[in-house]
Amino acid sequence: MRMKALTKTCAMLLVVSLLVTAITLAAAPKKAKKPATKKPKKDDPQHILDRLPKGTIIERDIVYATNGERKMLLDVYRPKSDKPLPLVIWIHGGAWDWGSKDRSNPIVEMVARGYAVSGINYTKSREEIFPAVINDCRAAVSFLRFNAKRFNLDPKRFGAAGESAGGHLTALLATVGDTKEFMKHPITKKASSVLQAASPWSGPTDFLKLNDFKCTQNYANKRSAPSRFVGAPIKTVPEKCKQANPITYISKADPPCFIVHGDKDVVVPLNQSELLHAALKKAGVPSTLYVPKGGNHGFSKGETPKKEIVEKVMDFFDSQFKRVGK
Repeated sequence: MRMKALTKTCAMLLVVSLLVTAITLAAAPKKAKKPATKKPKKDDPQHILDRLPKGTIIERDIVYATNGERKMLLDVYRPKSDKPLPLVIWIHGGAWDWGSKDRSNPIVEMVARGYAVSGINYTKSREEIFPAVINDCRAAVSFLRFNAKRFNLDPKRFGAAGESAGGHLTALLATVGDTKEFMKHPITKKASSVLQAASPWSGPTDFLKLNDFKCTQNYANKRSAPSRFVGAPIKTVPEKCKQANPITYISKADPPCFIVHGDKDVVVPLNQSELLHAALKKAGVPSTLYVPKGGNHGFSKGETPKKEIVEKVMDFFDSQFKRVGK
């Protein structure tokens, strides 16, 4: 009997203990879950707006040309100034098929140095193949020069820079300035689209030589970005590739170039910038090839921080536009 009573008592004590534990846990304050921090999208304009110096004059979504029903837009950011400002146009990357002018954040620091900066949108390869995009780029330069007084720009000090696909377009824009090619938009007849300086970053310059060095992909594939850009596998349309290659148009009249390319880039190999640099030098065009050691495509890795790369690019534009550096 005593044994049964003892067992019953133990069982009751266990039940009571479990109830107390359950009540205690229920009453304990729950730790609030930390809200998931969303990483800002690459094309979020806040990337630019948050970094602009105080007092910057901001004009966004200005129509510079139309392609059918598509409105081609650009932005202009500039410091207040009593004198006309030099301009640097940023041409964004994205395999000619995505991205927007809101990827212009790499050079917003130029506003603090007394530059106007413009980011431009252009026709994507999925919308229309080459040469639609370079027609747009030339139109953007002409539009900004035609409206130089409106934006307080110095039409004799126009530069451009861009990365990856934007690097290709920057180089192409620099080399076709003395030709009558790619002037579809009427604005190009009203004002020049010539640049006075250019800084192409990590861009293709000779499509058929892309796979001469180690790459992450076979660019001859019909699904590759260059193939989609020209509308067919690149090896099947050599003349179209030649038309899209900046090297094709190089002449001694081209503006000075500051070319930037990482030596560990396996998306667009370094040989592309080496070819451009050699061709410019051969033609007598002032050209510098800056190779950040360990730099990958986009310069997220390497021994040289991207901020330092941008500083060197700004120094180049200072030297060309006869401005005092920092």
